[in-house]
This record gives sequence, structure tokens and C-alpha cells, in this order.
Amino acid sequence: MAGRASGSGTTTRCSSCSAPILRQLVGHVAALTVTADLTPLTPTEQMQVRGPNRLIWCLYQRSPHTAPRLRWTGTDHPAACPHPHVTDHRCPPQQPSTLF
Repeated sequence: MAGRASGSGTTTRCSSCSAPILRQLVGHVAALTVTADLTPLTPTEQMQVRGPNRLIWCLYQRSPHTAPRLRWTGTDHPAACPHPHVTDHRCPPQQPSTLF
């Protein structure tokens, strides 16, 4: 199947802030390219960061021997999901610096 992404994603570091991230195509028909932080969020943190342009993703892993997969946490996502939840990556604001 040439030209088709494996979907397993790439775990790497952000080139700007060096945070660990996961890049992956999510979806079957109209896939989204998602860059997610790998830091798990508590339910309280999820409510604080969730917004119209910042989604929460379930980091599903079938077994320890398979690659983690991102799943959207929509209305049909179970409330008692045992998997870690992560969010879209955003670099922290940089501190102002002087040019001299």
C-alpha cells in the first residue's frame, strides 16, 4: 500500500520547545494530522485546557507491545476510560530577550 500512512505515529520532540510530542493521523475517512503532548492530563486539567481549537485525545494502547493510538474524546467516549488523556501541543510563550 504505497503512499498510505501507517497511522502508528511518530514520537519525537518539538523543534521549538523540546517537549515530547506524538504526531499521528487520526480518523479513517478525512484524517486529521494531530500533534499531541505526551503529558497525561487529570480530569481537572482537561476541563481547563479544552476549547474550540484545543481538543483532548485518548492515548489508547491495546497492549504494551503496540504503538499508542490517538482517539478523539467525543460524546461517545466512555467517562470511565482507563487510558491517559492528552491535548494538542502548544509551545509555551517564550520569554522576551534583548538583542544586545
